Amino acid sequence: MSVRVRIAPSPTGSPHVGTAYIALFNQAFARRHGGQFILRIEDTDQARSRPEYEQHLLQSLAWLGLQWDEGPDLGGSCGPYRQSERLPLYQEHARQLVEAGHAYYCFCTPQRLEALRAEQRRLKLSLGYDRHCRDLPLAETDQRRQDEPHVVRLKMPLEGKSVLQDTLRGAIEFEYGLLDEQVLLKSDGFPTYHLAVVVDDHLMGITHVIRGEEWINSSPKHLLLYERFGWIPPIHTHLPLLLNPDGSKMSKRRNPTSIDYYRRAGYLGPALRNYLGLMNYPPPGEDEKFTFEQWVASFDLAKVSLGGSVFDLDKLLWLNARYLREDLTDAALLGELKNWLLNDEHLAQLVPLMHQRMETLGDFMPKCAFFFARKVECSPEDLVPKKREAQEAVQVLQTVLWAMEGALPFNRDAVEEAIRKVSEFWTWPIREVTGPLFAAIMGQKVGPPLFESIVLLGLDLSRARILDAMNVLGGLSKKKAAELEERWKAATPSPTLLFDLGPGVAQRNRTVED
Repeated sequence: MSVRVRIAPSPTGSPHVGTAYIALFNQAFARRHGGQFILRIEDTDQARSRPEYEQHLLQSLAWLGLQWDEGPDLGGSCGPYRQSERLPLYQEHARQLVEAGHAYYCFCTPQRLEALRAEQRRLKLSLGYDRHCRDLPLAETDQRRQDEPHVVRLKMPLEGKSVLQDTLRGAIEFEYGLLDEQVLLKSDGFPTYHLAVVVDDHLMGITHVIRGEEWINSSPKHLLLYERFGWIPPIHTHLPLLLNPDGSKMSKRRNPTSIDYYRRAGYLGPALRNYLGLMNYPPPGEDEKFTFEQWVASFDLAKVSLGGSVFDLDKLLWLNARYLREDLTDAALLGELKNWLLNDEHLAQLVPLMHQRMETLGDFMPKCAFFFARKVECSPEDLVPKKREAQEAVQVLQTVLWAMEGALPFNRDAVEEAIRKVSEFWTWPIREVTGPLFAAIMGQKVGPPLFESIVLLGLDLSRARILDAMNVLGGLSKKKAAELEERWKAATPSPTLLFDLGPGVAQRNRTVED
C-alpha cells in the first residue's frame, strides 16, 4: 500500500504555526516512505472562510518550504480539493447513513437547543443533545424536512466502547454512552468536519492520519462512521501540542502564532521549518541545525515525544541567526532583504505615508524604521493617557485587539471603524484610544497615519506589538479577560448572515457564531 497522508486546514484567518508543524511531520512521513502528501482545504464554514485566506495559507506554507503533491493549486486524481466543491458527496453519504438507520434528521430549533443547554447547566449535567428526534418515524421526517429546517445527526450506540489504536499512545477507550450525537450535515447543506473528514479521507485513499492531539476526542465518532460505511479506517497518530512557556496550549494571546508574523518580522522560512522539526522530536544528529533532507533520512514517528514542546522564541531567534550567518552569502542576504520588505511594492506603500514628513531623503528610514522592526520599545507613560490608570489602558488595548480581529476586510476604513467602536464602548475620546496605540505600534507618541500604519504592518505584527504593550503595563488576568470578553461580545454582537436551507425552505437569519 502506498502511503498517503494529508492536512486539511481551514481558510478562516491567519495561517497558524501549528498547521505548519503538522504539515511538516506529514510531509516528512510521506517522503520517508515514498508516499504522497495531500493538501485539502476545509472551507465548509461559509461565515468565516475566504479565498484570500486560502491564498495566504498556500503562500505561507510554500514560504516555509513545504511541498504537497496534490491540492487545490496543483490538482490531482482525487479532486476537487476544496470541501465546498464536494457538497454532493457529503449529502449523498449522509442520506445513506439515514436510510441505513445509522443517522437521523433532527428538527430541534436553536431556541430549544439553547433551553436544553441552560437546563443542563442549571442541573450541572454534561452538555449534549438529548436524542429528542432520534426515534421519529422515517415517514414523518420525510414529510417534515420538506418544510422545516433540519440537520442530520449521527446515531451513537447507547452502550459499548470505541477503541482508538494510536501509534504513539496505544489503545484509547471511549464509552459510547458518554458521547454526544454529533451533527453531520448542517441545515445549510454543508457538512460538519466529522462527516467531511471521514468521507474525504476514504475517497482520497488516506492511509495514515497524522494530526494534533486535540482531535483525539473526536476519534470515536470518526471510527464509528468508518464502521457504518463499511470502510477500513486509516492508521492514526496524534501529535502532542505546541505549548506556551507556561505550559498552556500555544495561542495568539500569549505567543505569536501566525506564520505570517514570523515572515513579516524577518525570520527565514528554512529556520522556522528547522525549528518546527525540533518540536517533540530529536535532531537527526548532534547539531540542532539541520536540513529537511537530513531530517527525513532518519524520520520515524516512534521517536516523537509525548511531553509537549514549548515554543521558545529565544531559541528560534538563535537558530534564525545561525541561518543568516552560516547559510547566506552577502548576495543571498541582499536577495532575502529584497524579497522581505526592501522591494518596490512595499516601499511604494510607505512613500505616501512619509512624503509630507520628510525634509531630506535621509529622513525616510529613521521615520519609518518601526515598520521594519521585529518589535518596538514603549514606555508605560506613553501607553496610559493622563488621568487614566494602567489597568484601564490594558483593558482598552485588549478590546482594540478583539475589534481589529473582526475587521474584515483588513483595510484602513475597517480598522478605523473598529477602533472607533472601542472608543464608544469605553466612552473614551478617540484620541485617548489612539494615543496608546501610537506608542504600542510605533514605539513613539506621534508618527505617520495610525490606521494606514496598522494595515501596512498587518494584523499579526500589530497584534504582537499590542500584546507587548499590555505586558509592559502588567497584562490582564484570565478572570478579568473573561469578564471583559463577555461585556465586549454583549455590546458588539456578531453580524447576521442569510443561509440557504435548501429547496422549499425559506431563508432564515443566523449569526456568525451560530
